[in-house]
Order: sequence, then C-alpha cells, then structure tokens
Amino acid sequence: MIALCWLRRDLRLNDQAALYHALRSGFPVVPVFVFDTNILDDLEDKADRRLQFIHDALENIQLQLKPLKSTLDVFSGTPEAAFRHWMQKYPLKAVYTNHDYEPYARNRDAAVAKLLEAGGISFHSYKDQVIFEQNEVVKDNGEPYTVFTPYSKKWLSKLDDRHLRSYPTEEYHTVFYQQEVIPVPSLRSIGFEETVRNFPDSTPEDALIRHYDKTRDYPAEQGTSRLGVHLRFGTISIRALARKARQLNQTYLKELIWREFYQMILSHFPHLVHRSFRPAYDAIQWRNNEEEFARWCRGATGYPIVDAGMRELNATGFMHNRVRMITASFLTKHLLTDWRWGEAYFAQKLLDYELASNNGNWQWAAGSGCDAAPYFRVFNPALQTEKFDKGLEYVRRWVPEMDEPAYMSSAIIAHDAARQRALEVYGKALKNEG
Repeated sequence: MIALCWLRRDLRLNDQAALYHALRSGFPVVPVFVFDTNILDDLEDKADRRLQFIHDALENIQLQLKPLKSTLDVFSGTPEAAFRHWMQKYPLKAVYTNHDYEPYARNRDAAVAKLLEAGGISFHSYKDQVIFEQNEVVKDNGEPYTVFTPYSKKWLSKLDDRHLRSYPTEEYHTVFYQQEVIPVPSLRSIGFEETVRNFPDSTPEDALIRHYDKTRDYPAEQGTSRLGVHLRFGTISIRALARKARQLNQTYLKELIWREFYQMILSHFPHLVHRSFRPAYDAIQWRNNEEEFARWCRGATGYPIVDAGMRELNATGFMHNRVRMITASFLTKHLLTDWRWGEAYFAQKLLDYELASNNGNWQWAAGSGCDAAPYFRVFNPALQTEKFDKGLEYVRRWVPEMDEPAYMSSAIIAHDAARQRALEVYGKALKNEG
C-alpha cells in the first residue's frame, strides 16, 4: 500500500505539512501534481508565465527526487480523472494534501475526497500556506474580524515559536516510493508554450527586508521582496519567511498578516468573488466605458504613473505595490469602471495573482471591501508621483514619451473633473448606506 502527497500551492519538498504527515504515515509516498484543465482551459494566453513558473518548480522537485530513486507523477486533466487514474495505477491507502481556501478549491477537494472515500481511501488535509487560518484568529465572540488593525493585533498576540516551526521532511526522505522517473509533461504537450523566465529570487537578502519599511513605496527602487509568486505557489515556506520578518522588520511582517487577513475574509465570505463586501456599493452606476478600459489596460490614459504601472504589468507580470493602488484607484474612481473588470485583468496578468489578495485589494481601492479606503479618497496621480517617484525614474522607464506634446495632451480626463464626478456617483449610490 502507498500514500500520495498531492501538491498544489506547496511546490517544495522542504518544510511542507502534508508531505511531512504523508512521510510519517508508514506508507511509501508518491508526490503527485495535476495540471488542472478546469483552470487551464480558461487561460487565454498560451504563453502564461505562471505555467512556466509551475513547470520549473515541478522540474526542480523532480531533480531532488531522482537521487532518492523516486519520482513526481504529473497528470494533465481534471482532478477527478487524475485520481481515478492513480487509483488504478497504485495500491492506494491514503492521500495527503494542504488546505486551499478559495471557493473552487474547496469544491474540488470535496469532490476528490468523496471519490476516494468511495474507494476506501482516506483523505487528509493540513494547514500549510498560512500561519493562522479561518477561525484561528477571530473576535472573542467567535465572529471573524472585518477590520485589519484589531485582526493584526490578535494575530501578533497569538504568535509564538510553535507556529513558526519547520516540518523536518528531510528526516524521512527514505520513505519516498521508489520507481522509475516519470517525466514531467512538457508545456507544449498540455497546450502551452515556454516563456521567458526572469523570475524573482526566492531568497531575498536580509538587508532588503530589514529596510523594507523605508523602501517599499518607491517603485524605482528594488525595495520590495517580490516574493508574491513564491508564496502563491509555495516554493518558499511561509513559516521560514515569517521567522525572518519577525526578526528583521515588523512592517514586512504586517504585509504577511494582510495576506492572511484576506485569506480569512474570503474563507468566511466566499460571495466576495463576485459581489462587494459592502452591499451598497453594488448599487454604484459604473460607466464601464470599454474604450477607456482598453486604454487603461494598455497604459495609454495620459497619466504617466498609471500608464507606467500598466505597461510594467503587461511586459513583466509584475507591478509595484504602491502603483497597484494608484492604478486601481484610477480605474474605479477616475474612470468609474467596475472594480471586477480591473480585478479580472490583474488575474490574467499578475505573476503573483492570488484570488484573496487581489479581490481584497481591488475592493479596498474601490471602497467596497472590508476595512476599505473611504469612497471620497481619490488618489491624485500627480501627487502620488511627486511623493513616490519624484525624480520620475520609474515613470520615464516605462513612459519614455511622457514629455512629448501628443502624450501630454492625451489625458483621458482631468483629475479635478474625475474626482468631482466620482464623488457625485458614489455619493448618490451610497446615500442610504447603513
């Protein structure tokens, strides 16, 4: 009899909860991965860099397993089809995996667990991608927090060394099931193309995190860790990163808490995928001008800081955190375009896309989310540029034509007019809120 360890958002062999428990189960362990066609079939870009990142991570795992005379077993198809295949291929006793809190993932796991149960195979799931999950940080009455500051205070008050301990998986490497190497399917074989990599390092220098609070807001600097993609796909351990943040910089640690706050919010309020946290905001009469949205998408609004951010996103799959706020505020407030349009575009383009954080941050910018910016806060792109890119180094990198007359006269709308219009439209929709 053997056990499978189903890898998803935890693409590593070190300090991995499900793998640790699988290796200690007493059964030889086969790590498995599914290229889930329920997800991949919706991806329009066949050169999606996230698929390249995942594929590279799987190849790296395979390299680590080879000296152990073991292998990763990768299947392309639906999760149910994958497990029917593995149930025929292996004498399965149990499947181990880590929790995923997104609505699709929860439904997927329930379906797989039901399939396995019918075959007499147990299904075990563990916390791994967060320090505290769902109901571990709640109000004294058991209700979830919907405001970040008290949540973060409770989070920090509960944190101790026990929550940050690594899972010593390396002590059990002899338990991996030994078989011939099964090649990882090529990207082309599953309908995708290889892309340029240029992925951020998974081990940032201590100095970067130590000075994070002083450098994080300036897009021209290398002042952020860019670890979002590694956290998204679990190529680093959240426990290891939280230990480092706890030691070096509380502001960086707070960013990790924001991520967990949004994970918790989504697990308690799954309707946020499609609707505003604050229902009154669904009454806003969005303009949703498709031509203006297209200009925003390609970085042609005539606002240099906005256009720089969108061009950086389109070219690299990354956008600086401060600029994400500016571009999101611009779309929802200046152009009065539904936050769901922007959220969906970021979901297509961001290398580090996470549903909970992306949704939470877009609703924050639009004013519709929990603990969101008030609707009357409308970022002034010129002032944001003056404050965070005073030398225009970032803007000129992405908008080299910013001083040309044609560009200077191309602003999609004047800031003061946009702000006044936003206040009127938001105010009309929200006059009866509460």
